[in-house]
Amino acid sequence: MLELKEAFGRYMGRYYASLTPTTKAMKSFAERGISKSIVWAPDRMIDQVQDMLAAWRKNDNDDGPGSRAHLPVMIVATGKEYSPVLGDFSRQVPEPEWVTLPGDPHNRIFKLRQMQGERRAQIVICAAEDETARSMAAQFTLFVAAVVNRRFDATYRFAGIDHQWPVMLEATDVPAMNIDSGQKNLTILAIDLTLKETIPLFSGPKAGEQNDGKGDGSVDNPHGYLAVGQVVSHDLLQNVHSHVVDGVPDIPWHQGVSAL
Repeated sequence: MLELKEAFGRYMGRYYASLTPTTKAMKSFAERGISKSIVWAPDRMIDQVQDMLAAWRKNDNDDGPGSRAHLPVMIVATGKEYSPVLGDFSRQVPEPEWVTLPGDPHNRIFKLRQMQGERRAQIVICAAEDETARSMAAQFTLFVAAVVNRRFDATYRFAGIDHQWPVMLEATDVPAMNIDSGQKNLTILAIDLTLKETIPLFSGPKAGEQNDGKGDGSVDNPHGYLAVGQVVSHDLLQNVHSHVVDGVPDIPWHQGVSAL
């Protein structure tokens, strides 16, 4: 799901903006711009770090002739696997719930299910000297330790409205482990993260189902479900009927409810 990658990219951008250079190489890293400093490794994890670094070094980051791929660099990846989250972070909502969306001008009714997923993320820091790599890693652990950075939001779009859903870090004590590169002038540190993501599954009426006609049937402007127009309550003890139009009465627990 691209939403998590986009959100994690913004999260890494916040880290990049927070850096305080402590070495000459870090100063170059901080001034180079994020697009030439932190890069994605699509569909790969750090066990292919040498291949990823070789691909990075082929880049021409100065838009000139020859190879000018700079160090240090941070390479970011997320795992392909998916695991459901059980426990204290949140809960799965497998049965659809009726919802209206904040900010919807049509006040439409949709169905919502909620998944709780676990994704692995990895960050690799490659630098020519260990002082730079260690400072970058230490500042990242400091960054994630801040309360405001223990979570971030992923944006999911439905019915023309952007919805923010949280992603939480499972742990903030994230050590940076050395990876032996076999090269004397290269230090590689790897940081593992576990991300707990909340994923919404919105849905509206399918083709042929009754709908409220408030949308146009497109992806960004779907119809909603029909609202209940009348509720009839039956008092099973006193055999008394009450009728409410466009609303639901406050019915004691012993009364049955049927919708017309």
